[in-house]
Amino acid sequence: MKTLVAFFSASGVTEHAARELARLAHADLYQILPQTPYTRADLDWTNSHSRSTVEMKDLSFRPPIAGHLDNAEAYEVIFVGFPIWWYTAPTIINTFLDTYNFAGKIVVPFATSGGSSIDKTQGDLKRSYSALDWRPGRLLNRVNPKEVEVWLKELGIV
Repeated sequence: MKTLVAFFSASGVTEHAARELARLAHADLYQILPQTPYTRADLDWTNSHSRSTVEMKDLSFRPPIAGHLDNAEAYEVIFVGFPIWWYTAPTIINTFLDTYNFAGKIVVPFATSGGSSIDKTQGDLKRSYSALDWRPGRLLNRVNPKEVEVWLKELGIV
């Protein structure tokens, strides 16, 4: 199956996980980049006026994405990775999912987090994008290759 690992990473942690996942899944890699990059001040979750806080208070907000994923329709499996913000996926993930028609495709979330599980995030994504064939996701704070290989086998990806 043609597989893609698409990811948004604000600080590099999710990018590391995405690169390892792509290597283990023999997948193509695509970085979801915001049109306006996030600064350190933008990511200050303790500041109620920071960009990330303001965006996450309005879950209908869709930050514009820089670039375009060519041949999105060619992928059968799409892993979507992100850091968990405010117990869910950053709104730029919604921008990505709204931009491409992944209906009928296998979509697997993966995330990094300092303390949240992926459960609420998965539920939010499934409710918002019910036409997608969601498979169980994982937190990949530390990528253990053997554990990821078992997960990929459970998913039927490799």
